[in-house]
This record gives sequence, structure tokens and C-alpha cells, in this order.
Amino acid sequence: MQVTGDWLHHSGTQGLCQALSAMGFQALFVGGCVRNALIGAPVNDIDIATDATPEMVTNIAEKAGFKVIPTGFEHGTVTVFANGIAHEVTTFRRDIETDGRRAVVRFSTDVAEDAARRDFTMNALYARADGEVVDPLGGLPDLLARRVRFVGDADARIAEDYLRILRFFRFFAWYGDQSLGLDADGLAACAAHSAGLETLSRERVGDEFRKLLSAPDPSMAVAAMAQSGVLGAALPGADARAFPIAVHFGVNDWLARLVVLGGMPESLRLSRSALAQVSLIREELGQLRSPQELGYRHGAKVAKAIILCRAALFETQPPQGWMHDVEVGAKAVFPVAAADLMPDLQGKALGDRLRALEQIWIDSDFAPTKADLLG
Repeated sequence: MQVTGDWLHHSGTQGLCQALSAMGFQALFVGGCVRNALIGAPVNDIDIATDATPEMVTNIAEKAGFKVIPTGFEHGTVTVFANGIAHEVTTFRRDIETDGRRAVVRFSTDVAEDAARRDFTMNALYARADGEVVDPLGGLPDLLARRVRFVGDADARIAEDYLRILRFFRFFAWYGDQSLGLDADGLAACAAHSAGLETLSRERVGDEFRKLLSAPDPSMAVAAMAQSGVLGAALPGADARAFPIAVHFGVNDWLARLVVLGGMPESLRLSRSALAQVSLIREELGQLRSPQELGYRHGAKVAKAIILCRAALFETQPPQGWMHDVEVGAKAVFPVAAADLMPDLQGKALGDRLRALEQIWIDSDFAPTKADLLG
């Protein structure tokens, strides 16, 4: 089995591999780049595993003229920029001690040991610089069948890092065969260890929700999370009943999907902008503004998300002609400016009058002109 692609043949990528090989070290592509190349998905990141230590990688790469940044030196990782491409290069590792949040590792020279500490069999695939696949654990059949399975014992893999519970559902949403359903052993282990999610940083949990809810259709994964108790453990108060309806209606923004799940999104330590969008959508769900007004006030994208989320949660169809109305509202421009009311009005009185005229204009389907409103 071979992998190929422009990323594989890039001069910087090949140059880095050749530099390591010339000094007697292995240079194996690993993880997402191999997995995605094999199934025809886009390759966005290039990870390289090697038996060279971080110090050796740094020396070799710098002598080859590449820039090196020690992004995770103590854990065996450096980032090498070669001809404009970033490569995360990590020394083969094996776990010495784990506590469910982080691991103490020891460097290794055995690719099989490195593969054994990875999460899923489809992520334990490697490839040489020429594209030849190296499969230490026999994970290739799982990838080709779109089976998301833990490496070895699922309970042991989860106990090493409880975030793998959320990754299990996220990888199923992105790469799993929906007709096969989730791996039974993996699902049982996730349910058994769901309390461990409480030990994780909320930022890590929030990032996994972002990745999961960004999948084209994570409905089956989210339903399984709910049924297994994982959803409630990760996002207290969440309810997945309206989620598949929202996806069916076309809610594709991950933050809007998060709103549909409910619970306490604030607990996920979202960015200020993300939390502001969540708060806006949640507030508008109960306002029942018209599609035209939503389009005018928030723009077409956010207005559409609000309308579809509302319909899913209320178990109703979106209003007839709503898409056209949203677009009309998004293009509308209020014809009155503050200067038109000055100097007769100032301060609070000016603001109150502007808002009153704006609401009259909105309620009249944006038809009144400036003359109509000021006359």
C-alpha cells in the first residue's frame, strides 16, 4: 500500500526526510497525513516520527538549512520549517506513567512501541518517504473499513488520557462508517470512564466539541454520546433530542449546533467571540423576531442559524419564504441617521427616537423612506 500526494513530494518534506535518513535515522510520516492520504481526505498537517532524539533532529535540520522551533522539546517534539512547510517531528516514545490527563514518556527506537501508545488503530499508520505504508499494529484494515477502534485495550487507552473519550466520538463523526455504528468495546469503555472527563481542562474539552460539531453530520456520534452518558458528563445539562433535526434543517455552524445541545456552553471556556455568538443565538431564540429583522440586525449567516435552531428546538418548520426574507433584511439600509434629528434631539432622547423610527421602518418591511419617517 502506498500513499501519495503533493504534500509527500514537496521539496522541503523530502529534504527533511533525506537529511534524517542520511544520518542513519528513520523518518516516518505518521497519523493524520497518512490516514487522510489513504482515504482521499485533505492533508493539512505533516507529522514525522523518528528514532532520532530532539537534539539530534534539531542539529540535523539546522545543518540542512531548515528552521527549528522546540515546540514540545521535553516530550520529544520539534517543529521544522523546510522550504515553507511546517513539519512536527517527534521522537518514538513509550509511556512510563499516565494519570488520565498527561503522560510521562521515555524515548524509544522502536516504531512498534510508538504505535502502541497511540489512541486509535487508524492513527497508528506510518509511511516512508517514498510513500510505502508501515503498519506495526495491523490498523490498515480498520481504516479502509472506516472502523474507529482503540489500540489494544480500550480501557487502558482511555485511562492514559480521558480526552480520548471525546476523540472516539469525534473520529467516528469524521471517519467512521455510519452503517456499522460505533465500536461496541470502545463505546462501553467510554461510558465506563466518562467521569474522568471532569479531570480535564475545559479548554481541551471545548476544543474537542469544536472539532466534533464541525463534522458534516455528527448526529449519530452525538446520539451515542447522550445514550452513553458522555454528553452529560462533558456538557452538563445538554440534550441531544433536537440535534439531528437541526442538522437536517442545515445548521452547519458548530456554535449554532452547540446552542441546540443546550447545557452550559460557558463551561467550555470558549473564546470571547465564540461565547458572544452563542449568547446572541440563545437570546434571539426567545425573541421571535421576523426573518427580515434578524437578517437586518445580524446578517444573513447568523440570521439563518437563529431561524433553523429555533425551528429545530420548537419542532416546527422554518417559516415560509424565510430565506428570501433574511436576504432582504441583510441588504436593507436604515435611511435615517443621527444627524437627521440633530440639533433638535440630543443624548438619550436622540437614541430613543432613532430606535423608535428604526423599529417602525422594520415593522413596515423596510418600505418607508427618510421623508416618510421624518415627515
